[in-house]
Amino acid sequence: MGPTTDERLCAAISLCRKAGKLKCGGDLVRAEAQAGRAKLVLLCEDVAERSARQTQAACQAGGVPLRRLPLGMERLSQVTGRMYGILAICDRGFADMVLKLLQDGRT
Repeated sequence: MGPTTDERLCAAISLCRKAGKLKCGGDLVRAEAQAGRAKLVLLCEDVAERSARQTQAACQAGGVPLRRLPLGMERLSQVTGRMYGILAICDRGFADMVLKLLQDGRT
């Protein structure tokens, strides 16, 4: 049996971070989204509702897709090195890879 969708998501996010194309933290991500530099914004499943609403508004303003991850901050911290609930992917290729993994995980 191969890696789970969660493991594949973490691996993709880790690759993105190592390539320098991952921004972490609410304020930074919202600024990237509003400026249109983010290609995809991700919210972990246990992010605060207020933060989620603020981020959604920034994504709408910048025309950036927003998705919820089936992962919590604790699991994501193993990939990012710190506790973040909001991530931005600033590369089209990585964004497409994560979107595909999220879609595959729902089927």
